[in-house]
Amino acid sequence: MRKVLRIGSRPSRLAIKQAEEISRSFPWVDFEIIAIPTRGDKDKITPISRVEGSDFFTREIDSALLNGRIDLVVHSSKDLPDKIPQGLKPVIEIKSISPFDALVSKNNLKLFQLPLGSRVGTSSKRRKDELMLKRPDLNIVDIRGDIQERLALLDSGRIDALLVAHAALIRLGLENKAAEIFPLEVFKTHPKQGGLTLIAREENWQEVKSILSAPAPATPN
Repeated sequence: MRKVLRIGSRPSRLAIKQAEEISRSFPWVDFEIIAIPTRGDKDKITPISRVEGSDFFTREIDSALLNGRIDLVVHSSKDLPDKIPQGLKPVIEIKSISPFDALVSKNNLKLFQLPLGSRVGTSSKRRKDELMLKRPDLNIVDIRGDIQERLALLDSGRIDALLVAHAALIRLGLENKAAEIFPLEVFKTHPKQGGLTLIAREENWQEVKSILSAPAPATPN
């Protein structure tokens, strides 16, 4: 009988897609995906710039792991707190599918095509700083919510463009919405943007690591 690993995930569509990506990466393992809302999912007001480096998007899932409700968690590597909670340990890090930032805009305009004063939505201090360096004439709007909620702000006309992780668009099948994908020399991003990290309890870390290890090839007769 194959071992079933209960994997904790945030409930957003993107987070579930990331958990499903993990499932496909380890086809010899059966995963049960358990969605666990975090403070970051419920609080749509606090600017991300105030909580970067904290456990804003991880605390509740990590607590579920510590108390044994789940066996493993998948986090966006860039969302990991600066200090992982005691008793937990990274098992494996999945390489980023794209480290870049992307611009989604009305009429598919690129950054330097946006009219003066255009409202550009983002929640990251890093992205705000990068935007102000390149287009100080823009109106930077602090926004929260998952990718669908952010795109809805664009569709409703509350903003004229938004900056998002290119990896998020890829995972959601929305890559065609990108008006522009910025090279790293133009927009510096978090060094782990687009990557995923799996974390387990220290007490069963070795067991989980062993389960996730690729099965040995069959010996020919």
